[in-house]
Amino acid sequence: MSPKAWGGFFAVAFLWGIPYMFIRIAVDDGVPPVFLAWARVTLAAVVLLVLAQRAGVLPSLRGRWRWVAAYAIAEIAIPFPLIGFGEQRVSSSLAAILIAAVPLIMTVLAIRMDPSERATGWRLVGLWVGLAGVVALVGIDVAGRSEELVGALAILLAAAGYATGPMLLKRNLSGLDARAIMGASLGIVAVVLAPFAAFAPPERAPSAGALASIVVLGLFCTAMAFVLFANLLAEIGPSRASVITYVAPVVAVALGVAVLGERPGVGSVVGLLLILAGSWLSTGGGPGGLRRRRVASAAS
Repeated sequence: MSPKAWGGFFAVAFLWGIPYMFIRIAVDDGVPPVFLAWARVTLAAVVLLVLAQRAGVLPSLRGRWRWVAAYAIAEIAIPFPLIGFGEQRVSSSLAAILIAAVPLIMTVLAIRMDPSERATGWRLVGLWVGLAGVVALVGIDVAGRSEELVGALAILLAAAGYATGPMLLKRNLSGLDARAIMGASLGIVAVVLAPFAAFAPPERAPSAGALASIVVLGLFCTAMAFVLFANLLAEIGPSRASVITYVAPVVAVALGVAVLGERPGVGSVVGLLLILAGSWLSTGGGPGGLRRRRVASAAS
């Protein structure tokens, strides 16, 4: 990974580590998950569609609309409400750590969808180490509490959507402008979620904190992050880019503890440590990756 790719990697990891705190703030204030998802998506769609229109890149999607719609449903329409639903039942830090199942799910999907993205060697070891962290978290901190198990299952289903989206993007929409793809995808989801949001509005006016959360989620965690992520996918591929889901929990846990007063259990601590180890291995940190870097340095 180039320095530019690492910069984009950590930028997106930060932008996708902070949403869990803001989602928790909004749902705790009484904003229904589907309404929250619709609000953030609509705000992001307006921004990106305006940018894409001004840049004249929307016509590039001609003939690709069914794939844009498929990506939008898998990556946004399904996961966003599910994460909000899950965070009504589990902590924001636990939700973020559970999303770390994305790379493993992607490895399974790659068997059929993208053989070039199959994890092998130390990358595969890293993915299994990360999975062990997820298992430790669920088995220790959630087991036996039915309400939290329902929330955890919803978040894991969201992770399946997050795993499918990047592979659809690489296979069917590569080479297109990120503003066009993401603006159009968010616009589609805004339309799809609108009827559900209309039937599940907040029972009272959202607080200033909830409104601020929606703005941050829409402008930064969705509009900005999705464009950065699309560009990152084009450079390093979906499997490596998905390892962001191993780093984002660090941000989420830190914010959950510092701002929301959450206290992660033993399973969360063990799980997070295993996930960090898996992240390092999955991005080429094993012996094979070290050797390749030494060869590259010597060649230069």
